[in-house]
Amino acid sequence: MITKRIIPCLDVRDGRVVKGINFEGIKDVASPVELAKFYNESGADELVFYDITASHEGRALFTDILEQAASEVFIPLTVGGGINTLEDFDRVLKCGADKVSVNSGAIKNPDLIKKAAKKYGDQCVVLSMDVKRVDGKFRVFQNGGRINTGIDALEWAVFGQKNGAGELVVNSIDTDGVKNGFDIEMLRAVSQLVTIPVIASGGAGKKEDFLDLFNADVADAGLAASIFHFKQVNIKDLKHYLRENNIEMRI
Repeated sequence: MITKRIIPCLDVRDGRVVKGINFEGIKDVASPVELAKFYNESGADELVFYDITASHEGRALFTDILEQAASEVFIPLTVGGGINTLEDFDRVLKCGADKVSVNSGAIKNPDLIKKAAKKYGDQCVVLSMDVKRVDGKFRVFQNGGRINTGIDALEWAVFGQKNGAGELVVNSIDTDGVKNGFDIEMLRAVSQLVTIPVIASGGAGKKEDFLDLFNADVADAGLAASIFHFKQVNIKDLKHYLRENNIEMRI
């Protein structure tokens, strides 16, 4: 049985980790380097860094903080935000990232997924999707959930896999930061159409939410931010709880 993964997410703005609800009401949390070090020692399976305003502000992703964090982390590190070209992939990988997450950059230039997969390998390319229900349909949003692209999220997930994405991060804007559980309905719709790993994001509020996610068999990993940042859930405790409930975990 393949082990499920627990992945903390660090949303970075102006060099600090921040967190909001439904992509709004942003609050300062901590230093990304210190937090990365903490999660490395806390049993996290992987770590995700997002420069959450890089695309919106039309600038390159931070590299100095990334290099510092990568030197403290010995688990796989995925980095995203402002990834628009192969040069961006190259720069981030050279800073110590293991995988690169592309979102708005792929929407603007869908060929980027295929080109990056060909140059760096499928395992390096993570397609991240910010998804929201619009008139009963799952639509892809960009620029931190600010712009409705009109793209059908299910078709986009299939396109991503066909063009070489090695993983999908499916972030539900509807449940982001609300802490009432992952968006099982959305995740099921996506996971039924793809065979690559799906990482669920948006909505975790307690240990039971991860158990519900994995029992529903709609994701390979659960990604969360605030419940870990604010010590509402301890990762080691969470993993023991999941293993006790017959979810395969690396402890």
